Amino acid sequence: MFEIEWKPQKASSIPLHLQISHYMKKKIMNGEWTVGTKLPSQRTLANCFGVNRSTIVTAFEELAADGLIEAKVGSGTKVVNNTWSLLASTPPPDWTSYVSSGIHEPNINIIQEINKAEANPYYIRLGTGELSPHLLPTKKMKQILQLNTEKLSLGYEEPKGNLLLRKTVSEYLTSKEIDASPSSILIVSGALQALQLISVGLLKRGSVIFHETPSYLNSVHVFQSAGMNLFGIPLDHEGIEYHTISRLKRLHNGALLYTIPSFHNPTGMLMSEKRRQQLLEVCKQASLPIIEDDVYGDLWFDSPPPKPLKANDKQGNVLYIGSISKTLSPGLRIGWLVGPEPVIERLSDIKMQMDYGSSSLSQYAVAQCLKNGMYTEYLERIRKELMYRRDVMLRLLDKYFKHIASWNIPEGGFYIWLRLQSEIHTRKLFYHALHAGILLNPGSIYDGSDQHHLRLSYSYASIEELEKGIIMLANLCKKLRTK
Repeated sequence: MFEIEWKPQKASSIPLHLQISHYMKKKIMNGEWTVGTKLPSQRTLANCFGVNRSTIVTAFEELAADGLIEAKVGSGTKVVNNTWSLLASTPPPDWTSYVSSGIHEPNINIIQEINKAEANPYYIRLGTGELSPHLLPTKKMKQILQLNTEKLSLGYEEPKGNLLLRKTVSEYLTSKEIDASPSSILIVSGALQALQLISVGLLKRGSVIFHETPSYLNSVHVFQSAGMNLFGIPLDHEGIEYHTISRLKRLHNGALLYTIPSFHNPTGMLMSEKRRQQLLEVCKQASLPIIEDDVYGDLWFDSPPPKPLKANDKQGNVLYIGSISKTLSPGLRIGWLVGPEPVIERLSDIKMQMDYGSSSLSQYAVAQCLKNGMYTEYLERIRKELMYRRDVMLRLLDKYFKHIASWNIPEGGFYIWLRLQSEIHTRKLFYHALHAGILLNPGSIYDGSDQHHLRLSYSYASIEELEKGIIMLANLCKKLRTK
């Protein structure tokens, strides 16, 4: 649904219904609300404009009299004409049909609502998967962008990305025991672009993608929109259950497996070292490639996680994704994809066709951060801050949710996977919380059949907001239990 930021002026001499009808008429006549656009309900518009519903009814009557809108029982009110369709002999394009027939699937409705609400500072964001702006190294970044500017290029970079950055990423990956030369590294505009490139560059329509259940993949439509199917494999306390992978690969002709082994999104789980070895071996035997998403791998608390799958990959079976979006800056939009050189060559060619390379300014900034030690120093501080925030949230949960929920204790990352008692359905809770000013990520985003989990994040909201939000959420849960 489109956003409405305009408000009628109640002090104006022009009646409210005329102000509203003039505003809507302008939207229609300028082509912003095209023929076929379904208007919000009268009740919704009354809330948006801060007027009585009768005012909206009168405004609609004005627009209907002009032949611009039409109401039908059961299908709501739609734009049926605009300036061009009233004056021209041929009707304008029906953009609504274009929108509905586009090949990229729309976001889940709840995710669309979350994306819009995240722009509103009114909400306490208990589900947001990014660092608070107060935790980001803004001052350090200003210093970096002022230094060595003679090395800064504002032109296009080479297809695989800035060579200095790829060399720096190559050196950085040795700390994870990953041996990757610059030629086997592709710089991407975040981990999501890496998945998009893989979906269009390596796979064919109808391919089956295995993943953990629940999974971040279910919250984006990158593979589904490319005509592929997702197949979930359950998790146990050590990670993805690997025993059935060979059979499932034969049964469903699986194309690859996507996994987040370190501080999994949304559960926060850490895959054990033993399970990583088992998963690598079974995928090797089944000739099943792996996409390893390691964007949270640097955010450990007491001790580093086991080595990435890629560190033990001696056959080029693993495509490894890293990013600074969850650590240094989501806004720089820089990540990297590591894999066999023919794969990287193929995907770099596609990336050049898509955007002609990631931002040269962002690549320069990330290269300097990795190279001068600032990133390592920053990580030490941010791990301590995240661990403190995790402990605050755990204490709050123990105080207010002990008798209505259970949860895990993450060893790193952003997330606590909270399971509410069965009589509390998270979809219903989501809307009650939204009305109360709390933004949540319900489990149904990551597993369509899940109605009892919440992905709680301690990375974004302030300590004061965490406490206020958890208390309010607990009260909402108790009210829903009694209904």
